[in-house]
Amino acid sequence: MKSIYIVLGFISLALGLIGIPVPGLPTTPFLLLSLFFFGKGSERLYNWFITTKLYDKYLRDYDKSRAMTMKQKLSILAIAAPFCLFSFLVMPSFWGRLVLVLIVIFQYYYFFFKIKTLEK
Repeated sequence: MKSIYIVLGFISLALGLIGIPVPGLPTTPFLLLSLFFFGKGSERLYNWFITTKLYDKYLRDYDKSRAMTMKQKLSILAIAAPFCLFSFLVMPSFWGRLVLVLIVIFQYYYFFFKIKTLEK
C-alpha cells in the first residue's frame, strides 16, 4: 500500500509542477495531495518534500496553520470558476447541474468559513 501512496505522490507532484506555468491547472491542490501521499507512503520522501522550495512557496503557511491569505483563496477560486462554469454549461442533465452547483456552493463556503484567513 505504501508504494501506491508513493506513486500517487509523484503523480500529483508532477501535475503540481505542470500547473505552475499552465494557467488552467491548479498547483496548490496537487502539491497538497503530494504532501498527503508522501506522508502516508514514506517518511523519507515526506521529509524531503517539506524541505523543498515548492513546499516553502505554496504550502508552508497552509500546512503549519491551516490558513491561507485572501489572495491565495481568491486565486484558487478564480482558477476553478471557469472550469465549473464550463462544466455547468455542457452538462446535459438537470441533476448533474444541481450537483455541480451544490459542489461550488460548498467549495466557496469551505474556503471562506472553514479555512482561516491570514493577514499579509
